[in-house]
Amino acid sequence: MKTHDGLELAVCPRGPDDAPVTVVLAHCWTADTEDWQYQVRDLLDGFGHDVRILTWDHRGHGESDPAPLPSCTIENLGRDMADVIDRYAGSGRLVIAGHSIGGMATMALAEQRPDILGRTDGVLLVSTSCGDLDQVTLGLPEAGRWVKAQIPRVLAARARLLSRRVRRRNPWIESQVVHRFLFGQPMRLRDCGLVIDQLISCPPATMEGFYRDFMSHDRGAALARFDGIPTRVLVGDRDVLTPVDHARRLAAGIASARLMIAPGAGHMLPLERDRLVSDELVELVTASLEAARDRGAVTEPA
Repeated sequence: MKTHDGLELAVCPRGPDDAPVTVVLAHCWTADTEDWQYQVRDLLDGFGHDVRILTWDHRGHGESDPAPLPSCTIENLGRDMADVIDRYAGSGRLVIAGHSIGGMATMALAEQRPDILGRTDGVLLVSTSCGDLDQVTLGLPEAGRWVKAQIPRVLAARARLLSRRVRRRNPWIESQVVHRFLFGQPMRLRDCGLVIDQLISCPPATMEGFYRDFMSHDRGAALARFDGIPTRVLVGDRDVLTPVDHARRLAAGIASARLMIAPGAGHMLPLERDRLVSDELVELVTASLEAARDRGAVTEPA
C-alpha cells in the first residue's frame, strides 16, 4: 500500500473484509509485525474468521520502504494507520492496539481522524507515552539522558558502517541494548533473539528520525478523545523506556481507562507477557462482537 508521500507499506490483512470487527495492531519502534505474533495467534485461536486482523510494518520498518529521515514522525505514523484502516478494515467496528510508538501513533490518529474513533469499541495502549520522553533517564539518573541520546546514534552508525551480516555475527551492542533496556524477567531467548534481529534490520534514519520526534512528542490533549471508549493501559514495572508514571498519566487522562501494571516486565509486553496482553485484547474484542450481535451485525450460525 502506498502512503500519502509515496512509500510502500507491507500490510498483512487476515480474515474476511466484511467481518463485524477488525483488530488493528500497531507495533513498536525498530520492530515489525512479529511484535504481535502471540496476539495474532491467540486472536485466530479464539475468534477464527469472526474477526479481521490488520498488521503492517510502519514506514522505515520491516518489509516496508525505508523512510527519509524528515518523514520519520509520529504524525506520519498516525496518517499511515488511518490509511491502512480506510483501505483494509471494511465497514465494521474497530479494536485498536498500539505498542510503544504504535500507541503514540494511535494518539496521533485520534487527533487526525475522530471519525475512526467513532467506530472504535476498544483501545489497548501498551508500554507507551503521551509525552515528556525527553525526561526519561532509562533508570540511570546521573547520566541517563545522555546515554539515551547515544543509543540510537550508535546503532545508526553501526548500521551505516557494517552490513547486517556482520552485525548478526557479532551483535554485541544490539544485545546489550535489548538485555539492559527492553526486557524484564523472565525473558525467553527466542523473544530476545527476535528483538535483536529487528534492531539489526532497522535502517539508520528510522533509529535517528523517530528518536528526534519522540523528544517533542506531546499528545496529552488527545487523550480526552478516547473518553467513552473502553481503554486498557498496560505497562511493566521494569519498563525504563516508557515508565509506570507515563502509564499512570495515560490512564488518568482517559475517563474510560483501566491501568494494569505487570510485575517484573520491561518494555516488550506483547512478547514478555503475551498472555496478559492477549487476554486484555480478547476481552475488548469479545465485547465488540457481542455489541455487534446485539445490533444484528453478526449472524448466528443455524
